[in-house]
Amino acid sequence: MNILVTGGTGTTGSRVATQLRAEGAEVRVASRKPQGFGQIRFDWTEPDTHAAALTGVDGCYLVPPIGAIDPAPLVAPFLAAAVRAGVRRVVLLGSSAITAETPGVGELYGLVRGAVPEWAVLRPSWFMQNFTGAHPVAAGIREAGEIVTATGSGRVAFVDADDIAAVAVRALLDPVPHNTEHVLTGPEALSYSAAAAVIAEVTGRAVRHRSVGRIEFAALVNESGVPAEFAAMLADLDDGIRHGAEDRVTTVVPDVTGRVARSFREHVVRHRAALSSEAVRPQGSSLR
Repeated sequence: MNILVTGGTGTTGSRVATQLRAEGAEVRVASRKPQGFGQIRFDWTEPDTHAAALTGVDGCYLVPPIGAIDPAPLVAPFLAAAVRAGVRRVVLLGSSAITAETPGVGELYGLVRGAVPEWAVLRPSWFMQNFTGAHPVAAGIREAGEIVTATGSGRVAFVDADDIAAVAVRALLDPVPHNTEHVLTGPEALSYSAAAAVIAEVTGRAVRHRSVGRIEFAALVNESGVPAEFAAMLADLDDGIRHGAEDRVTTVVPDVTGRVARSFREHVVRHRAALSSEAVRPQGSSLR
């Protein structure tokens, strides 16, 4: 199969591309700034880039436009172009916090189901990589030993992006199309305070969770450079966690991939160095 991976240099897309190639699939990585073999220019706001990206493609891993409150006007023409190009299978990255009834991103679920005969919607929980990558949560841990949320004592079954990618690959390559929504989680639900305790134990440095109100959190996110409307949406998601919206564990990862989902502790152990304050120390500074 020849698979187009949108968001192909991102957290899940890059992993999907790598795992697809390991399975022998031909992969075309879509990027606004393509670099190297197998990458092609793609911009959601430039429909002319869509046709070239879709030529000769059998399936597509679809990551919606980042930061778009209402992505349907951008995604719908892309899906129409995909159908015209002969794409039969689309796997959409959604969110466990978003259902088909959720305005905005939720509308994409129905668009995908109606556009192609073979499809899957992945609805992963919060990524473990938020604690160890370029996410503000990870930056707060490294720089201040603090995780700030509006989640209170609410729990989340954090999921590893490698596991999300593994499910996506099966949904793209399995002979029988999945034609369903998959809610993906890790093997246990943790509060952010419990997650901070795991990080502190593994790294040996003080890390704490500070819970704030929804309005205060939205303001903090907005001050970091996120548009106010999107910051408010993120604060609402945190408030949902506070009230138990993400306190669930599913068996989708082992059921689809045949292997156990990675635990949060395993993820922290693997990425211990990324959680160190030394990870953000300027080059040339003293280690004393």
